[in-house]
Amino acid sequence: MKVPPAIEKKIDKVIRHYPESPSAAALPVLHLLQHEFGYLDEKSVQYAAGKVGVDPIRILELVSFYPGFRQDKPGKYHIRVCRTLSCAMAGSEELMESLCKAARIDRSETSHHHPIAKSKNGKYSIEFAECLASCGTGPVCLVNDEFHEDVAPGSVKDLLAKYK
Repeated sequence: MKVPPAIEKKIDKVIRHYPESPSAAALPVLHLLQHEFGYLDEKSVQYAAGKVGVDPIRILELVSFYPGFRQDKPGKYHIRVCRTLSCAMAGSEELMESLCKAARIDRSETSHHHPIAKSKNGKYSIEFAECLASCGTGPVCLVNDEFHEDVAPGSVKDLLAKYK
């Protein structure tokens, strides 16, 4: 695994914030790695463990516990649909169904430990997310890091057309 020097500097800076216990930097280090590579594979786990000075199993416990960490490579455009109460009441289930249909994604094999489903061509991936912090404008979704509010199920083709 080749970590770019700029990311290595950021990781080292984060770790210096915890001089008494570098292992406390594990979560921020994982966030930096996921932001850079899109997901956290076995090499990322090994790297993070070495950087913060813990056994790799301790890092894997974090990666597998927190749903914000991805263990599988997402599609080029990763979609997260909010499913908390406000968005659910505003139609997030219907939004998810419409997005999957438009992107040709089959979610039948998803589970708690493997929440991401991908299109066969790898262009899109999708998962439900817990609160995306826009309860008054649901349903909402993120496409990569771009936020979309009031997404009507009927507008998903136009939304996906922005990501070609």
